[in-house]
Amino acid sequence: MIEHKIEIEAKDGAIPTFVVHSERDGPHPVILFFMDAPGIREELRDMARRIATAGYYVMLPNMYYRSGVEELGVFTGDNPEAAAIRKKMFGLIDTLDIPKVMDDADALIAYADKDPAADAHRIGTVGYCMSGRYAISAAVRHPDRVKAAASIYGVRLITDQPDSPHLTAAKAKAEIYVAWAEIDHYAPLDQLQPFTDALKASGVNAEVELYEGSEHGFAFPERPAYAKAAAERHWERLFSLFGRTLGR
Repeated sequence: MIEHKIEIEAKDGAIPTFVVHSERDGPHPVILFFMDAPGIREELRDMARRIATAGYYVMLPNMYYRSGVEELGVFTGDNPEAAAIRKKMFGLIDTLDIPKVMDDADALIAYADKDPAADAHRIGTVGYCMSGRYAISAAVRHPDRVKAAASIYGVRLITDQPDSPHLTAAKAKAEIYVAWAEIDHYAPLDQLQPFTDALKASGVNAEVELYEGSEHGFAFPERPAYAKAAAERHWERLFSLFGRTLGR
């Protein structure tokens, strides 16, 4: 495996980005891995490595670069330090929106275009938590490049804004997979059916799967909500999705 941290010039500054890919048989299809709200950490880098071992060029950008923040630290627990980190985290979430993150996605793809190890004409995206909507939006932004998009317990998939994923997904050509946690106050169950219906009506090639009994955060091994069976199912779904759409 080859991995390194680089800075990618974008509209609003330089994006610190963890890049990892297989040593052989390139160029590799690109996976844009959009982080969850707690930010960049070794847990996410390990997940990026797992994807890369299957023959992909994985890019994990620090989406909080505009605020000069990368690793927030431990945010779980009933103590003042964790509470302070959670407060900071929720503030950082609100500094992002779809237009900003799509500008970042443009910069990531432009960088991959110049790297001989990457095949940026075959792109998959995955986003967890706050970034599920960004994974889908990148497929809308680059319909001729993004072949697969996955939202894992994504939030704000239905909003009253014109760029809400439930409205814009119709413009994507990608196959879309959405994993919905049954126990998730950030993405309530009462949004599941309207979102599913919206995708169906749009005609997009999509699957929305309910993970019964699982909580928001089930895929992260260091989170209290981690559920091994659900996490492994999500990995199977991801690799199947990427394999049939990206040629691996």
